[in-house]
Amino acid sequence: MMARALALAGRGLFTATPNPRVGCVIARGEAVLGEGWHERPGLAHAEVAAIDDARSRGNDVRGAIAYVSLEPCNHRGRTGPCTEALIAAGIGRVVAAMRDPNPAADGGAERLREAGVPVDFGPCEAEALELNRGFVSNQTRGIPWVRTKLAASLDGRTALADGTSRWITGAEARADGHAWRARACAILTGVGTVRHDDPELTVRAVETTRQPVRVVVDRHAQLPPAARVLAGGNALVVTAGGTNAAWPAGVETLALPDRDGRVDLAALMRALAKRGVNELHVEAGARLNGALLEADLIDEMLVYLAPSAIGEPARGMFGRREGLAALDGRTQLAFTSVERVGEDLRVLARVVREAR
Repeated sequence: MMARALALAGRGLFTATPNPRVGCVIARGEAVLGEGWHERPGLAHAEVAAIDDARSRGNDVRGAIAYVSLEPCNHRGRTGPCTEALIAAGIGRVVAAMRDPNPAADGGAERLREAGVPVDFGPCEAEALELNRGFVSNQTRGIPWVRTKLAASLDGRTALADGTSRWITGAEARADGHAWRARACAILTGVGTVRHDDPELTVRAVETTRQPVRVVVDRHAQLPPAARVLAGGNALVVTAGGTNAAWPAGVETLALPDRDGRVDLAALMRALAKRGVNELHVEAGARLNGALLEADLIDEMLVYLAPSAIGEPARGMFGRREGLAALDGRTQLAFTSVERVGEDLRVLARVVREAR
């Protein structure tokens, strides 16, 4: 039942942000009475959707068990507390995969228990956490979950020395990358990438009803007004205080202080989290990727490796201001998956912070 609840939660992968992705199954024994998921902010939460679904089927949920991928909320936002809806419906027991990390929504289990509804935690907790890595990061660290996407040859080259990179990987890998864009709240790049490649940074290869915010780090406000990343609004340009009157209407700017000659990236992460950015997808060049790595702001790397070799002096994945003096300073990673996508490999690797 919890596996089904998680599958339902996954239906909100592209749309639930900035809220968590949550699914719910109401069952009596092996019989499913109703099920639901949180589709988008402002619509019913998963528990209420499942109750409504059960009633639409003519099923009585009194005394039944509600399997929920996240602890029911106990606060009033755009919708009412899910705890009260469950209590009013007469649910007999609640099983949740994990606790809600949101302090404002905390106390759901306690409220249910006060009303005589037993609550248990644990089934599929790891899977539930993976589904909401960004939401948990925002609530517990105050910054998004940062995933940087890289496309490279097998020898780690992302572009020729002159910046030419289209296309190192195949069409299947590029389409897969759009699915990762779609699940993110925002896409981050640097002004150098925009100047050279003029990307749109929109989701096109998969169906979605929501486009992530496009964020460009442009310290000196030199972004060309005709850049495609600015077309249609839904863009945020991060500067060190400047602006450009020639930019199109609807382009928002965010001024942040300099830190060692760069926009303060840690401050940017905190600002994005306050704007509801849970998952941040990075598609940038070696300079910005290197700055994020040096600031210890990357959580995960999404790397597409093509079966080719380019060699020196082509560009690498991460630039550094200074080379490492010892291997102890390297960023340690843990592989979480390696899969073939078309002719390329997709490697997911997570930064291991405990080792440092």
